[in-house]
Amino acid sequence: MATQAPPKRSSKRPSEYARKEARAAWIMLTPWLLGLTLITAIPMLASLYLSFTNYPLLAAPRWVGFDNYVRLFDDPRFLASIGVTFRYVFISVPLQLAFALGLALLLNRGLSGLKFYRSALYLPSLLGASVTIAILWRQVFGQNGIFNDFLALFGIQGISWIGNPDWALSTLIVLNVWTFGSPMVIFLAGLRQIPKEYYEAASVDGAPRMSQFFHITLPLLTPVVFFNVILQFIHAFQAFTPSYIISGGSGGPVDSTLFYTLYLYQRGFTQFQMGYASAMAWILLLIIGLFTAANFIGARYWVFYGDEK
Repeated sequence: MATQAPPKRSSKRPSEYARKEARAAWIMLTPWLLGLTLITAIPMLASLYLSFTNYPLLAAPRWVGFDNYVRLFDDPRFLASIGVTFRYVFISVPLQLAFALGLALLLNRGLSGLKFYRSALYLPSLLGASVTIAILWRQVFGQNGIFNDFLALFGIQGISWIGNPDWALSTLIVLNVWTFGSPMVIFLAGLRQIPKEYYEAASVDGAPRMSQFFHITLPLLTPVVFFNVILQFIHAFQAFTPSYIISGGSGGPVDSTLFYTLYLYQRGFTQFQMGYASAMAWILLLIIGLFTAANFIGARYWVFYGDEK
């Protein structure tokens, strides 16, 4: 039986055109590579090194090993910031996504002036994380704010919602729910991809709208829900501006709005404990990474893709 000779490696050199193409590609990639190296990779590696040091910012860092990581779990404010952040994330994001999905379903029913409504409802997402809106929120929920003026119409005596530790976090949750525009637009795009024939067939069979939602819309929308869950949870874990503005940078009252990122900022830039703050940053990265990985692992049980058998 004759054996087939292995193919010979081509000795042809790349053409001049191919070399020009490669050169152009590298030139266009260079700004991105520089940004990745100088703005992302090097600061991350520096932060990892500093997390193992005592670095008061005005003196050279001193190696302390895992001391910063050990101290974190004896720090009551660190544990309080984790509790506040988790409550904020796990309450505000599901509410925000439910609100966004409800409005997307409403807009998908063929309203006239859809472009206007879509733009108007998306606007809070653009403004929600800004300093201006946080200041506005502080005015709305203050002792003499608009919300209390509204309650006064019904004879209800309002309180300072942002000054009361039992309610301060709730105002930030409402602010995050208010920025529903971005997930709403993504939900709307997902709804537009569902074939109308499914609904027509279900209507012929006499399936009510609620049944159509749970047996057609929701299963086919699960990839979009999954995408929004990942995106909004990561965004919420990194929330900083609303808490900083509304509490005046303190995380008060009584640490009720002490977000993780705000406490990290306090340690790093007001107390000059950059090593400690770097350790906090890596713990946050670990939390977000574990949460994202858990979602990807769990997605196989509830996310449905149309090409699956």
